[in-house]
Amino acid sequence: MQNFGNIMKQAKKMQERMVQLQDELAAKTVEATAGGGMVSVTVNGKFELLSLKIEKEVVNPDDVEMLQDLVVAAVNEGVRKAQEMASAEMGKITGGMQIPGLM
Repeated sequence: MQNFGNIMKQAKKMQERMVQLQDELAAKTVEATAGGGMVSVTVNGKFELLSLKIEKEVVNPDDVEMLQDLVVAAVNEGVRKAQEMASAEMGKITGGMQIPGLM
């Protein structure tokens, strides 16, 4: 039963570290662009969009669809980068173990 106690201690320590990591990820950001930098976004490690920048040159009232596509592409790329960052940080805690429900 001592082994079980050690496993529980390790699990509790890992859980505490994961809570701490979530706070750290909220403070970390990634940037992504679309359209050659015409649309840029900043996303944090909690996958929240923090900023969106659109260059004037890409704003064309006759082609709103293109602007919408660029915004979607930039946001999706930002979220993808944030997921990669979060997975890498989580891997440091779990030692590469795939734990269901985490990232």
